[in-house]
Amino acid sequence: MSSLEQVPRQQVLARESFIELGARERARSLLDADGQRELLGPFDALDSPWLPRQGIVPQADDGVVVMRGRLQGRQAVVLALEGRFQGGSIGEVCGAKIAGSLELALRDCAAGRPVLPVLLLETGGVRLQEANLGLAAIAEIQSAVVALRRHVPVVAVIAGMVGCFGGMSLVAGLCSHLIITRQARLGMNGPEVIEQEAGVEELDSADRRLVWSLIGGEQRVATGLADVLVDDDVAQVREQLARLHSQPPVPARSEQVDLWRQRIEALAGSADLDPAGLRQAWQASPRGRA
Repeated sequence: MSSLEQVPRQQVLARESFIELGARERARSLLDADGQRELLGPFDALDSPWLPRQGIVPQADDGVVVMRGRLQGRQAVVLALEGRFQGGSIGEVCGAKIAGSLELALRDCAAGRPVLPVLLLETGGVRLQEANLGLAAIAEIQSAVVALRRHVPVVAVIAGMVGCFGGMSLVAGLCSHLIITRQARLGMNGPEVIEQEAGVEELDSADRRLVWSLIGGEQRVATGLADVLVDDDVAQVREQLARLHSQPPVPARSEQVDLWRQRIEALAGSADLDPAGLRQAWQASPRGRA
């Protein structure tokens, strides 16, 4: 019996879906109702100057929502990527908005005014139409995350349905904590890219059961690449954010170099592993922050 089948029907029906919300609604749903304010919103018209040159209609916020407010009474900033615009891809403007917001939070933290950062990641990675600019922006985001996590936990949420891929999957890996749903996917390369480059024999991107068994949220938590598995429920996401932001600092995955080297070496001698076998191997390998 699945975990969903074990939950009373009325409890399931009472949930508010997080996945079905757009980026702006997701950000608002996580922050306390009083005192929310959006920074650099649509009326500031900071859209991409590059997309129209390629015949693509831009979006006034360039696909990222920056929302300041409080998370259970504590100052916070939520950065939400809109997966429905260009697949949540990172270009010059939206990347600068994310990096700049994190850098402002870092400045406040360094001055003794902690700001809790939350990244809502629905993204295929760099925007191909702005490739070099997007890559530079992702590098700035990564640098800001590493600097900021010395002061406060940097928590990311991957909910679905786009997932988190490319350079932004590295951002997710740099965060202090990662919350994920079963519907979400996390990987460096998306299944369609793998199939295109290596062939359907390597990975059939249409095989949804296979794809989710490899890179879905449940598998990523089971193999130590994400920290918390939640249902598609606004209240659960909000609750886990507050809990993780209240925990004492722990080493981020990217700081545990020796541990991950040992894990890779322990797995290197294994035969080709299916998803279940990988979970078993993880349980037997040197343990970290699972």
